[in-house]
Amino acid sequence: MASLPLSSSCQLGFRPISRCQSPPSIYVLRSTSTSNGRKQFQQNLLTTAANPLLVPSSISLTNRVARKISTVVRASSATAVTSNPNPPWQGAAMKPLAASIATGVILWFVPAPAGVSRNAWQLLAIFLATIVGIITQPLPLGAVALLGLGASVLTKTLTFSAAFSAFGDPIPWLIALAFFFARGFIKTGLGNRIAYQFVRLFGSSSLGLGYSLVFSEALLAPAIPSVAARAGGIFLPLVKSLCAACGSNAGDGTENRLGAWLILTCFQTSCISSAMFLTAMAANPLSANLTFNTIKQNLGWTDWAKAAFVPGLVSLIVVPLLLYLIYPPTVKSSPDAPKLAREKLEKMGPMSRNEIIMAGTLLVTFGIIEVTDHQVGLWIFGGFLNVDAVTAAIMGLSILLVTGVVTWKECLAESVAWDTLTWFAALIAMAGYLNKYGLISWFSQTVVKFVGGLGLSWQLSFGILVLLYFYSHYLFASGAAHIGAMFTAFLSVASALGTPPYLGAMVLAFLSNLMGGLTHYGIGSAPVYYGANYVSLANWWGYGFLISVVNIIIWLGVGGVWWKAIGLW
Repeated sequence: MASLPLSSSCQLGFRPISRCQSPPSIYVLRSTSTSNGRKQFQQNLLTTAANPLLVPSSISLTNRVARKISTVVRASSATAVTSNPNPPWQGAAMKPLAASIATGVILWFVPAPAGVSRNAWQLLAIFLATIVGIITQPLPLGAVALLGLGASVLTKTLTFSAAFSAFGDPIPWLIALAFFFARGFIKTGLGNRIAYQFVRLFGSSSLGLGYSLVFSEALLAPAIPSVAARAGGIFLPLVKSLCAACGSNAGDGTENRLGAWLILTCFQTSCISSAMFLTAMAANPLSANLTFNTIKQNLGWTDWAKAAFVPGLVSLIVVPLLLYLIYPPTVKSSPDAPKLAREKLEKMGPMSRNEIIMAGTLLVTFGIIEVTDHQVGLWIFGGFLNVDAVTAAIMGLSILLVTGVVTWKECLAESVAWDTLTWFAALIAMAGYLNKYGLISWFSQTVVKFVGGLGLSWQLSFGILVLLYFYSHYLFASGAAHIGAMFTAFLSVASALGTPPYLGAMVLAFLSNLMGGLTHYGIGSAPVYYGANYVSLANWWGYGFLISVVNIIIWLGVGGVWWKAIGLW
């Protein structure tokens, strides 16, 4: 097997950014013409003006001017002949763009079902057209999303303030800030240092590296109640450093050495670890709150963790291994890697000042994150501050900017961060207004009537409800929005059809996390990991669907046996 290329020629972190070359020396004022003849003519004139002794006579000067003008005319003619009148097309890919537009137009003119407002139906048409555009990518994702917002405003389906309302939502900004933290994490060398420590301990195999990250994330999950913060602030920078250590970089054809499998594994397992603890994802307390409001039973932290432990542990073991078999890294083992990593650590020496600042900033930032939206009251290092995740991240970035660990110019250069901010905020806005316009409540009620009228046993009825609840997440860019729109209706119907209410609440709460693995926008960690550009969109969605089937089988199969054993049904 190929070994990890941890030689001295291999550097961790971002590749060196090429600096702009200095412009060539200019001897005259810059001309608006591109003709070399005219520029030389101007240079000669300036030289003559500066040195009048070089002028032999007015007649000579006149002849010289005439010759220069003739040269300019001939050069301009040659340029016009040889220049390309049709430069390569740099706009949208027309076939994917046509497919996206056709989707929206067809649905737009389909009559809206009874009970659905015209505005809601039109917004659904624009939303699905945008999703098709995001899948087929006629333009970069941010540009596609901007076209979708423009269409919604142009057709007066949404007002401008409504269409761009999600740019004030904290989640897209938290994701963008995570990219800035990742830049500092790798730039300072702190990411290299931690990556080499992981390689030293677990680097003899790629699978060992993967499992070490998976279980590290699961251990941190109950203490950091933001899956986006865990992914962007801690694990994405670390994963990118590990990938670079193995010679696997985005965009240069080496993604499959390690990066693609590791990124997809860390993303899918972040959804699993979020499902295992009440405090592992910001929307989980909303599930607990709606459970109490619906069935008057408390969904406590201990009960949640106990019910999720066995199926969660099985998923954390099975999913990385399954992806390793069906989407394998080309670098599978490297017995010399731990030794080489130790040598690298020795060469790095003690931590630099910027590394210390970066490490301290991370501790401060994640030490004051609290889930405040639903009064969970969890702090990592104390309960003295009341600061939400995005505010803490802004404070942390401010420290990095003031100390020069990260510069604002470097933040502006993080194009993936700004692109992700744009398309994710656009999807959140459109999905949110689908709910406000009543489309989601209509969908929930339709499903409830359909399943209730089948006359099936509660087990089969609940199975159908679970699948509909899970795969309707393709329409959502937020777990909280999905839970708020559909959790109560589905739990009420499941209970009415004979499902044990507490079991129904538990299962829907767990699935509200696992369904985030379907798309690149369905949970806070998705845009973070997808934005690393190691995995194509087709693979992301394809393997997302496959892992969703595996997770459902594990959680309803293994989990069902476990829940029977602990008395949930």
